[in-house]
Amino acid sequence: MSGTEADRAFMRTALALAARGLGNTWPNPAVGCVLVSAEGRIVGRGWTQPGGRPHAERRALDQAGALARGATAYVTLEPCAHYGKTPPCAEGLISAGVARVVSALTDPDPRVAGRGHAMLRDAGIAVTEGVLADAARALNAGFLKRVEQGLPFVTLKLATTIDGRIATASGESRWITGPEARRAVHAMRMGHDAVMVGSGTALADDPDLTVRDMGAPQQPVRIVIDSLLRHSPDSRLGRSAAAAPVWMLHGQDAPFAAQDGWRATGARLLPVAMAGGHLDLRAALRALAEAGLTRIFCEGGADLAAALLRAGLVDELVHFGAGALIGAEGRAALGPMGLQALAEAPRLQRISQDSVGADVVTRWHCS
Repeated sequence: MSGTEADRAFMRTALALAARGLGNTWPNPAVGCVLVSAEGRIVGRGWTQPGGRPHAERRALDQAGALARGATAYVTLEPCAHYGKTPPCAEGLISAGVARVVSALTDPDPRVAGRGHAMLRDAGIAVTEGVLADAARALNAGFLKRVEQGLPFVTLKLATTIDGRIATASGESRWITGPEARRAVHAMRMGHDAVMVGSGTALADDPDLTVRDMGAPQQPVRIVIDSLLRHSPDSRLGRSAAAAPVWMLHGQDAPFAAQDGWRATGARLLPVAMAGGHLDLRAALRALAEAGLTRIFCEGGADLAAALLRAGLVDELVHFGAGALIGAEGRAALGPMGLQALAEAPRLQRISQDSVGADVVTRWHCS
């Protein structure tokens, strides 16, 4: 494990700050920075602000002022080395007279990719890399996947009864889980760049997919996978598109009238290739990554959930389990998976399990 115990303790603080930016900083990573004086006192703290700027280092330096000279900077990702809308953070640390920089990860962005660390070392600043790298990698899994694979990190949420049902035979589903679980879902929405559903869920529930009653700094992008744009622009999503972003992913054969109707609401339309009569989900996610999204929270129905799992496009599954039973006539949580043998079933790795009100939430890593 890299770094001293003090280094790891201060990096944990920086990681906690970075987490405050999740869902708000795309296409930039969520970064945290702590400036610590030679006497071991924190003199500056910062995290990436909504929209991606100011960067964490700039916020911490502004807070520390002259106290940054001779301090150690703990940063969860390598300081940037390129000129964009603002000067490089590596340059800011150098100008402030920081004596040492401790980082968790090298930034895989080709514009950085080690150049930030090199710039600091060339200026005579001591650099320690790799402190709590695994924790930093998990925190910024979305940004890293977008840069390295051209895809966003996808979290699939399922809320089911003990017997795996999401609704009665008539479609009644409010509410499978309790108020505490529903509030936890809103917190998860807030930590993602976007919330995504399929056309079936949009048509059945007419959702608004916003974060409510949590003081969200900005609303997530609301995405509907709707090949023929069947969902009406006069829906809750359409009527609120000017206030919070709505993106509609559709096929080339979507009616022009429907496309015009959604454009009139202020929604963004992203055409995607078709495959087997449905939108190509991998192509759809690539389009979302190209548009800057790094973390997608999928609350789609059974068919979209199964399609994402079949295609190996789910990174994490969050399951809310309610102590209720509906029976075989109820609607299943997953559509057809196309399995011929048990050995073909996806095997997930449990990350955590906790109680939330009367329900149980389990997080699974999808390998």
